[in-house]
Amino acid sequence: MTGITAIWRLGLALVALCLSQAAWAQATTTYVNGTDGNINNTTTCTAPLVRNFTVGTSYTVAGVDIGVFATHTWRGDLRMTLQAPDGTRVQIVNGDTNNISGDNFNVRLDDSAAQTVNTDSATAAHSTAAPPPFANNFAPNNPLSAFAGRNSLGTWRLEICDLYPAADNGLFQHAELYLTSAPALYSDLSLTKAVSNATPAAGATITYTLQVTNAASATATATGVEVTDLLPAGTAYVSYSGPGTYNPGTGVWTVGSVTAGQTRTLTIQATVTAMASATVTNAAEVTANGVFDLDSTPANGAPTEDDYDTVSFTVQGARTPGTPPTLSCPAGSSLFDWDLNAWAAGSLNNSYTLANIGSIGFAIASTGNWVNNASFGGMSPTRSAAITGGLSPTQQALHQYLDFNTQAETADTVITLPTAVPGAQFQIFDIDFNAGQFADRIVVTGRFQGATVLPTLTNGISNYVVGNTAVGDTGSGNTTADGNVTVTFAQPVDTITISYGNATTAPANPGGQAMAIHDIAFCNPVAVLGVTKVSTLISDPTNGTTNPRAMPGAVMEYCILVQNPGSGTATNVIGTDTIPAALTYIAGSLLSGTTCGGATTAEDDDAAGADETDPYGASVSGTVLTATAASLGPSAGFALKFRTTIK
Repeated sequence: MTGITAIWRLGLALVALCLSQAAWAQATTTYVNGTDGNINNTTTCTAPLVRNFTVGTSYTVAGVDIGVFATHTWRGDLRMTLQAPDGTRVQIVNGDTNNISGDNFNVRLDDSAAQTVNTDSATAAHSTAAPPPFANNFAPNNPLSAFAGRNSLGTWRLEICDLYPAADNGLFQHAELYLTSAPALYSDLSLTKAVSNATPAAGATITYTLQVTNAASATATATGVEVTDLLPAGTAYVSYSGPGTYNPGTGVWTVGSVTAGQTRTLTIQATVTAMASATVTNAAEVTANGVFDLDSTPANGAPTEDDYDTVSFTVQGARTPGTPPTLSCPAGSSLFDWDLNAWAAGSLNNSYTLANIGSIGFAIASTGNWVNNASFGGMSPTRSAAITGGLSPTQQALHQYLDFNTQAETADTVITLPTAVPGAQFQIFDIDFNAGQFADRIVVTGRFQGATVLPTLTNGISNYVVGNTAVGDTGSGNTTADGNVTVTFAQPVDTITISYGNATTAPANPGGQAMAIHDIAFCNPVAVLGVTKVSTLISDPTNGTTNPRAMPGAVMEYCILVQNPGSGTATNVIGTDTIPAALTYIAGSLLSGTTCGGATTAEDDDAAGADETDPYGASVSGTVLTATAASLGPSAGFALKFRTTIK
């Protein structure tokens, strides 16, 4: 149900305040029907149970909610339709869409609800406590916003039928219709989007055309209008033309005002960067409007509202599987093999020890619904050989089978390594597409010492790759290689995150979908030590510290910096430096730290005592200076400073 919040500036004249409040005023009226009625073998969809709501006041409808309470076994059998006095009909509950077997129906239907009706647990029973309030709040199967702008006066008709009347019976007990009146002044923005070429070639230039219209029936000018159209992966911005301004970085088109009956048009030119056979979808939405909109809410991301639109194009040419880069490992590689490592069905955190690497952690998190399916190894996530990636004989992989509640939900797998590796490579199976069901999307990101590392993704036939994202756009069987995506890290990495979800081509409430992470080849860690030495003239006997010169008695400071830019940890690091005959070491001047500027920890001149392990050691024997470090991890360094006198 739509609403409005008004924020008033202090100091406005009283008459203006009163007029504004009157213009924006809205009221919600509740109409109740509590007459019991049987839902049985005579309540078919050609002869439904009808419950009416009589509205005796005439006003423009801005929002509609409806609550229904019925006791009934197998509530997925119920289909419901609401009809306005002018004959506008919306099937608000489709019935049998998700094989819902739970008992009873106790729901308030509201377009703004996060979850769609009948996507809750198939076995959970709804409360039998009589409303109000209703026990659940769900979005209808088809939006109630279709009634926005209709006149309220007359009879509103609720129809309830049983799709399988011979199987289950029930009793309708209570319903409430909530009608929200529109304010005196309102806009009614709608948005359309088109593309100049639905089948462009790779590298071609296309034009997106956006049109935002304020309906002629609107009673006010829309002000401060903004439309967000951030160009999708697979396109590269070129230019724009039209009223207002367009920012390609944010995707925001600042439109300004749109009077009743006016249409404003923006064109955006872009280059196609997606590969052959890729389908690229671009979504746009009105994200700001200073005046109440009759049937949509800016920036709520609802694709069913008329201020939201999408358009797609498919790149010409047949797709072939890409060729992944060869993983180059200077010290060889170690394979994490799922055939050798178990995963308890349904568990979300596990760790494994791999030779040459150490303890590897896997952590998976999702707000989606994990599916329990015996054919896929039971409760997901789990280890299974159901999705094979085309391998023969089949091999085990980590399967993730989910039923996401929304298009935006993801399942995120984080692989944490005990030390960085120079590179890694693995395959993800079955990234594909099923119309009306799902559009698989994976985003793979790495980290090294906190910095982002991006891998190279290589496509299969059923998906396309843009950067570190792969999107399924055609179907792939569970036992074929068509949906495979190869992930290659050619730079050091210590954390890998795989985010699995849906592209914008998926339904708003996707169905079940699955993918599998196969064996991972890790390059064995390599330590690479580098040494730099710098000197600074500190003072001389004549000039002191002001522009000192190298003369007998001058003091020179040296810093030796040892760094490990590699991916492995170096252990038992020992370095020596011989002081030239022209210099005399200044006793007690040894300082250590991680950098030359940070070398402030005092070291004594011998090779004994606690200062030798704090965490670096240093000593002088004659003219030989020795520095030690028990370990030096990736990107770590240690510095040793000391002073000498020129003879």
